[in-house]
Amino acid sequence: MKKLPQTDAIFANVAQANYAADAAPNLLRISIDSKAKVKIGNLSRGGKARTLDATKANDHDDHWDAILVPFGILDVLAGQLSIYFGQSAETTDFIVDCLEAWWREHHDNYPQIEGLEINLDGGSAVRSNRTQFIKRMVEFVQMTRLSVHLIYYPPYHSKYNPIERCWAALEQYWNGTILNSIDTAVQWASNMTWNGLKPLVHLIEGTYEKNITVPSDELEAYKQQWLCSEALPKWDIKIVPN
Repeated sequence: MKKLPQTDAIFANVAQANYAADAAPNLLRISIDSKAKVKIGNLSRGGKARTLDATKANDHDDHWDAILVPFGILDVLAGQLSIYFGQSAETTDFIVDCLEAWWREHHDNYPQIEGLEINLDGGSAVRSNRTQFIKRMVEFVQMTRLSVHLIYYPPYHSKYNPIERCWAALEQYWNGTILNSIDTAVQWASNMTWNGLKPLVHLIEGTYEKNITVPSDELEAYKQQWLCSEALPKWDIKIVPN
């Protein structure tokens, strides 16, 4: 397995930050990540179907009707999973839009929460140096008045991010199922369970533009609230409302 010189220090930082967040009554730890895109169509996906009569897939899986982009948000301690299926691209704007929608839906459940600790890995849309991610997350903090602590898992070790286990459970649940429509995929995802709870599943409309960047002069105002750790500046960032 690939390993950076900072890998052990990053893992130690993750463990310390997670422990502190889980012990603090005013903080909520969530885990976020996207899953591999899901092709929709009469396509073979391997495994065994859960129906009495097997459904025949196309002989050649070279055409599909749609592609879903799954993104998940897990309340780590409560075990409540939310899944958002996009129909465009996995971009910073798609991810932060999902995060904003999740908070609007759930903030009444967390009246005591003043800050979020977010476990994530360094995917291209959420890298700590991606300018659009910096802008959108600072705007999220300003809108919600929550502090946010971004805790990244080390590169090449994303499997330790808690939500990865949810994706594994989903793959096992719909293993072998022919996802021949968007409604079928959404229904299957809605009926799985994680820690005894069914996930809250949402279908996101709209198209997301790729490769949006923020000009350096505009970015400066946002970077004032983008507080990087001195020891691990790429993997530990705090954002606080001004």
